[in-house]
Amino acid sequence: MSVKIRLQRHGKKGKPFYWIVAADARAKRDGRYLEKIGTYNPNVNPAVIDLDVDKAVEWLQNGAQPTDTAKNILSYKGAMLKNHLAGGVRKGALTQEQADAKFAAWLEEKATKVADKEAGLSKAESDAKAAALAAEKAVNEARIEAAKPVVEEVVVEEAVEETPDTIDEAAAKAAE
Repeated sequence: MSVKIRLQRHGKKGKPFYWIVAADARAKRDGRYLEKIGTYNPNVNPAVIDLDVDKAVEWLQNGAQPTDTAKNILSYKGAMLKNHLAGGVRKGALTQEQADAKFAAWLEEKATKVADKEAGLSKAESDAKAAALAAEKAVNEARIEAAKPVVEEVVVEEAVEETPDTIDEAAAKAAE
């Protein structure tokens, strides 16, 4: 019986959620499995991966073949590296303490990369929000300016005092 480490789809339409399982290669994609070794949620950024690394390494050492996507996930979480280091320990190339130290250093480096990515995403999100707010303020100010009533300047003409001479002149002009 050949064993595969693969993804088993769960979740509703458009919102996939996967279990990472060790299953018989002849079983259906969402069918019977031998052991559940983790979960994968691609709906968030960065994707949430919960994996039991020790179980994954155990299955890899027993000959399980990961699918392409499962291999990428196992590699991302360090199961492939831990399997590689365990092979080096079996061959005598390094001691278990050295392998554990290398794996711990890799995990620390990976954690800083993930933290940097999350910080970059939150910074980009806050910058986008600030830019959207500034654009909205500009549109609102333009709308307010356009809605203001136009106040015309009233020109006050000086009132000319009418004297009897000016009245006679106005009447003469009107008669002509």
